[in-house]
Amino acid sequence: MVDSVDTSAVRRSHATVTGAGHGAPAIVFSHGLGADQSTWRLLAPAFEKHYQVVRFDLVGAGQSDPTAYDYDRHGSLNGHADDLLDVLRELDLRDVVFVGHSVSSMIGVLAAIKEPARFARLVLLAPSPRFINDNDYCGGFEQADIDELLATMENNYHGWAGALAATVLPDQRDLIAELTNSFLSTNPELARHFARVTFLSDHRRDLPLLATPVLILQGACDAVVPLTVGSYLHELLPNSQLRIIAASGHFPQLTAPYETLAAIDAFLPLAVA
Repeated sequence: MVDSVDTSAVRRSHATVTGAGHGAPAIVFSHGLGADQSTWRLLAPAFEKHYQVVRFDLVGAGQSDPTAYDYDRHGSLNGHADDLLDVLRELDLRDVVFVGHSVSSMIGVLAAIKEPARFARLVLLAPSPRFINDNDYCGGFEQADIDELLATMENNYHGWAGALAATVLPDQRDLIAELTNSFLSTNPELARHFARVTFLSDHRRDLPLLATPVLILQGACDAVVPLTVGSYLHELLPNSQLRIIAASGHFPQLTAPYETLAAIDAFLPLAVA
């Protein structure tokens, strides 16, 4: 059953609440670039017996309100972190478990730094504080790679969508088609802006400010985020655990849902599996 909550931030982000009733602990799922809340369909239902399960679309994605996308507010990940906090305030949620995929991992980190009482634990799935290599930091991409990716988005958005989907979901024909369609259903102008914000972001300096317990969860074969990034995060996040799971691609919640669920379940005080 999906609860309808008629508040502005919830409408703006097309937030849905399922599972256990009001007063139960909450788990909040936030998707990555090019996706929407449906990316959690294989994972989220497992938590509905014991948790209020909150899913939402980042502003500019999915069924969010595209008119709410503000190029100034959303010109950094802090704007999306503020959107997340707005949803939590309107739903009157504290001490949530936050599960963020890819860029949403850093959105969750920023939100938890701003309002730590809202968060009990963070699960960072395929996270990266910076995608571009920098001296001895290996983010996975050279600046020229990102420049080319962003230029392709400008010049051939359809081609970019298919190519990136195939990169992040290798050998997953059905999922590649699904993600490609998700990319193409997003307003191209908003998608290009958010991609630029995502790939040019650098939140390494924010990491030591986070006190919330963290699970860093990485797939063993991720073409977007090297394993060294997980080790880097584990070193700088003061209260973190690092788990590597047998998953191929950048979307473990789709390619290895059982392994992903087991790792998250082991991290939570209230077991679901």
